[in-house]
Amino acid sequence: MMVSVWEALLLGVLVLLLLFWFGPGVRAAMRNSRRGTAEDWRGVLLPLGLVVLFVILLIASVR
Repeated sequence: MMVSVWEALLLGVLVLLLLFWFGPGVRAAMRNSRRGTAEDWRGVLLPLGLVVLFVILLIASVR
């Protein structure tokens, strides 16, 4: 499917508008959020690593 020039320009303008619209709110949320501890990161990375290993196992079992 080919995207015409005017569609690409319109999409680019839309993305820029969204960045300018959400930018200040995201910046304020990041400034006011609490810092994560090592235990918080372990709680995120361990399940994420298990999911990645499971997907690799599934891909390997298909080949």
